[in-house]
Amino acid sequence: MGTSVQVSPLCGVYNENPLAYLVSIDGFNFLLDCGWNDLFDPSLLEPLSRVASTVDAVLLSHPDTLHLGALPYAMKQLGLSAPVYATEPVHRLGLLTMYDQYLSRKQVSDFDLFTLDDIDSAFQNVIRLTYSQNYHLSGKGEGIVIAPHVAGHMLGGSIWKITKDGEEVVYAVDYNHRKERHLNGTVLQSFVRPAVLITDAYNALYTNQTQSHHRDTEFLDTISKHLEVGGNVLLPVDTAGRVLELLLILEQHWSQRAFSFPIYFLTYVSSSTIDYVKSFLEWMSDSISKSFETSRDNAFLLRHVTLLINKADLDNAPPGPKVVLASMASLEAGFARDIFVEWANDPRNLVLFTETGQFGTLARMLQSAPSPKFVKVTMSKRVPLAGEELIAYEEEQNRLKREEALRASLVKEEETKVSHGPDDNSSEPMVIDTKTTHDVVGSHGPAYKDILIDGFVPPSSSVAPMFPFYDNTADWDEYGEVINPDDYVIKDEDMDRGAMHAGGDVDGRLDEATASLMLDTRPSKVISNELIVTVSCSLVKMDYEGRSDGRSIKSTIAHVSPLKLVLVHATAEATEHLKQHCLNSICPHVYAPKIEETIDVTSDLCAYKVQLSEKLMSNVIFKKLGDSEVAWVDSEVGKTESEKRCLQPMASAAAPHKPVLVGDLKMQDFKQFLASKGVQVEFAGGGALRCGEYVTLRKVGPTGQKGGASGPQQILIEGPLCEDYYKIRDYLYSQFYLL
Repeated sequence: MGTSVQVSPLCGVYNENPLAYLVSIDGFNFLLDCGWNDLFDPSLLEPLSRVASTVDAVLLSHPDTLHLGALPYAMKQLGLSAPVYATEPVHRLGLLTMYDQYLSRKQVSDFDLFTLDDIDSAFQNVIRLTYSQNYHLSGKGEGIVIAPHVAGHMLGGSIWKITKDGEEVVYAVDYNHRKERHLNGTVLQSFVRPAVLITDAYNALYTNQTQSHHRDTEFLDTISKHLEVGGNVLLPVDTAGRVLELLLILEQHWSQRAFSFPIYFLTYVSSSTIDYVKSFLEWMSDSISKSFETSRDNAFLLRHVTLLINKADLDNAPPGPKVVLASMASLEAGFARDIFVEWANDPRNLVLFTETGQFGTLARMLQSAPSPKFVKVTMSKRVPLAGEELIAYEEEQNRLKREEALRASLVKEEETKVSHGPDDNSSEPMVIDTKTTHDVVGSHGPAYKDILIDGFVPPSSSVAPMFPFYDNTADWDEYGEVINPDDYVIKDEDMDRGAMHAGGDVDGRLDEATASLMLDTRPSKVISNELIVTVSCSLVKMDYEGRSDGRSIKSTIAHVSPLKLVLVHATAEATEHLKQHCLNSICPHVYAPKIEETIDVTSDLCAYKVQLSEKLMSNVIFKKLGDSEVAWVDSEVGKTESEKRCLQPMASAAAPHKPVLVGDLKMQDFKQFLASKGVQVEFAGGGALRCGEYVTLRKVGPTGQKGGASGPQQILIEGPLCEDYYKIRDYLYSQFYLL
């Protein structure tokens, strides 16, 4: 029997809701992502609440709300206590994302789903891994290995590979095959034939028809056009995810064109975000890393972007056209919502959306076709209490403090009674003779009054008949008291938490203004009013989501060719479309489970652990194949002295086997190899490789379909038996290992 694998979606299937999936591997429960949306609807987390206490490990893929937004709430309210695994950028930027979410909510509502302490507590449990780092679980997860790999969607974003007994479960959502300014493309295509692939169908129905450089040109031209006529440009963005790509695009364009229009990046944690990002260059694209290595040029030393953490600074900025990138992208809260309401009625202004708004949000409403001319918006803000309200608040607080002090004194008195127990002599009053005093001269001074107490009889059950005395039982040696060095070690998590409430530096600590906002405990209230906003400004949406489109998704899945495929996170239409495509062309086992539906995707293969006997291994000849060594082994199954299975040499001579060519031929690489040997070579139609005048090579699957959806691929050599034919065949054989 293969490794047991069950998948149960908790949120984010057949819709665009946040991502959260329970995957059980041989009884060890993984929670893949723990997302929430910008509406923070607790009802979305009801399936998670029923299984949170059974989760053994949490894997986070991206540092945005949709992938980790529910983590603080789940750990505070739902009983989630498992260790959390993520890359360093996902941990750091995810923490800032949740800070920004909380501060944005707290300024416009009595938000109480979680606090800053809850955020700190949740993220201090995160175990940080690097890309391709194999982390071996212990205890209940013994034998399971997890590793994050490049996803290409956000900084630090990960595809997770979970391995048990040689079988791989790959979790790949929101990946991007294209290389961008600050990120490399995904490495998902390097995985071949995993037992289970869990992936999303989010863009299955979307095909990108625009080249990236054409898209960038249109993006910048649209912004420039509105600035040049005196308008302002608002880009609603996330806190620390896709906004980084937009900042680099604008920074580079402003440097090339020498524009004087100011650019502002406005979130509650903008300064801290950029400070962190500047130290994450090794997680970025090869071009950024090489640029820093050669010229020490940090791509995120932004010279044309001003970082702001409150709207007052923007209001006090010099008048004139400007570009503002502000959170939140959904326009449900944050600075972007306030700016939209102020700028919406000016036809010169532009609101440029770079991602599809979350369902049910103001951003999604504005992106509908046709665009609305009017929208009803509830505007809220927090104001300090004053006058009678402040007096009433202080009186109420004083009353609560008195009640708390009274309760504490009663509890203390009760504890004292319990500790002293019944007093048999309580009926005999203790006599204190204050008349009998003596002048005593001693170390306390020239003279003082010593009060003698007569008639004091300690109760027989008294724990401390006189003043309590606690004996110091510490160990001593010839150098003094023995200390434990671990008692004086400051944990990294404690340092991080302390840094979050101190001054700012390159380690990404919060600046003083943001920290003071977090620690502001002045009494206040929230006031709200409804507005009808006239939408006269331009509304434009461009795709900067950083996800593979439908064509690339299908191509990638076909290349990976999983044994079993699980589809999540997409509309019902997109899910069914990709499911049918994969069933027809790629994989016979495709699943699209619903919320809390558990599907069994256990491998149909039977896996056994066997030992290789020394007698067998002594006669094996290995051949180098890349980073590995391969060999053909003829053996039979036996048992060791401890009754374990092992492979032993065959008792009789093995029958001859057919030759096996081992290797993975890439036609492009082989074309270059033939060219280096002086062979005229070019690609013909259908991916065929024409070698010389007569010979053609084709790569086909086992069923004869070009491109082969699954299984071993074959190379066909077509042409007459001539000198060129045999020469090309020898060159082809040289690319493989013959076993």
